[in-house]
Parts: sequence; structure tokens; C-alpha cells
Amino acid sequence: MFVTQILNSKQTSGVLTIDPGASIADAVAELAARRIGALVVSSDGSHAEGILSERDIVREIGRDGPAILERRVADLMTRELQTCAPGDHAQAVLAAMTEGRFRHMPVVKDGALIGLISLGDVVKARLSEVSMEKDALEAMISGHG
Repeated sequence: MFVTQILNSKQTSGVLTIDPGASIADAVAELAARRIGALVVSSDGSHAEGILSERDIVREIGRDGPAILERRVADLMTRELQTCAPGDHAQAVLAAMTEGRFRHMPVVKDGALIGLISLGDVVKARLSEVSMEKDALEAMISGHG
């Protein structure tokens, strides 16, 4: 399965972004309202400058307390992004996420941000793929394939 198939299977298309100058409080409100775990940071909505996750926020609250809510997204975001392309295989993306210990990866095509996939999206896609393979093998074994 490829990243493009994962994006097509998601209920919502596009990607939510937040301006690097927005406050952490604004980011927290957006994460909570949308029930998501990360926002891509972008000044123009189409080029990823970083990513801000729940983990980034919790880590900083643990270190500096609730005063971080007044800081800017640019202060906490992860700047060195690992991205993937629509034609990347889900298994490679899953391996990169697992090895890098992160749960969200922006999808970029021709330098433009086209989506965001989560570890959950990739695992769900892989489970679906494995289930289809199992069904096909069972049909072949039973002579119905």
C-alpha cells in the first residue's frame, strides 16, 4: 500500500496548518477542537516549516509550566521534518516513524504540502492490507480463488 492510498482512505482531505506566530494556547485549542495530535506549521498553508505535536507541548509544560501557553508555535515546533511522498510505500513510512519515534508525517509532493498521515493511519492501512492478503490466501487454499 502506498501513501496516496492512505490519504485517499482518510475521512478528511487536506492538512490543517498553524502559523508559526500563533500562540501555543491557540495550537492547544485547535488540537483539542479537532481531536488531533499534531499540526503542521506553515506561514502560507502549503509549505511545511515544522510540526507541533501534543508531545512537544506536554514536554515543555513539564519543563517550564503553563506559562509556555503564551509562547509562539515557532518556539516549540520541531523544525527538522521527516516527510514522505505520495508514492512512498506504507511499510517504509511505518519503519521511519517507528525508528524516529514520532507519530505524524507530512506528505509532500513537488515541494507542496498535500497531507499529513499518522502512525494510526499507517497501521490501519497495513492491517487492512494483511487482512486482504489473508483472505486471498484462504480463497486460493480452499480452491475459490
